[in-house]
Amino acid sequence: MKINTRKFGEVEIDKEKILSMPEGLPGFSGFERFVLLEDPKTAPFCWFQSIETPDLALIVMNPKVFKPDYQVDLNPLIQSRAWKGVTSKELLLFVVINIKEEEKEKSITANLMGPLVVNLKTKEVIQMAICDSDYSHQYDVLKAISRQPAE
Repeated sequence: MKINTRKFGEVEIDKEKILSMPEGLPGFSGFERFVLLEDPKTAPFCWFQSIETPDLALIVMNPKVFKPDYQVDLNPLIQSRAWKGVTSKELLLFVVINIKEEEKEKSITANLMGPLVVNLKTKEVIQMAICDSDYSHQYDVLKAISRQPAE
């Protein structure tokens, strides 16, 4: 199946890779089908691309890349709805990334309070809302990476 994207132009995707957001993406009602697009040139960033419109694509990434101690309690999701019986190994966690470039400054922030949880078994995605934590919705990714020890 071919889809149009703003970042990559027309791309071929496997229909089996289409993810659904039955509850929709907050702020973007009416858009419920997405695909994760990866490009080795922009790793570890991925694009959470809408199937319905090329203009809706969020930059996402695995939060463990820049915050290895990031923890989210996924048990409520696992114990709810059609997700019963799903193990944590069948779930992927991504956070939405915001990149701003202003004159000589670049900032990259992550929303640690609203992670996207992908259920590989059902192909569903839910955006969680974490209210009772010290996590930020504008976590400074560049600062976090610069503090990590070199390998």
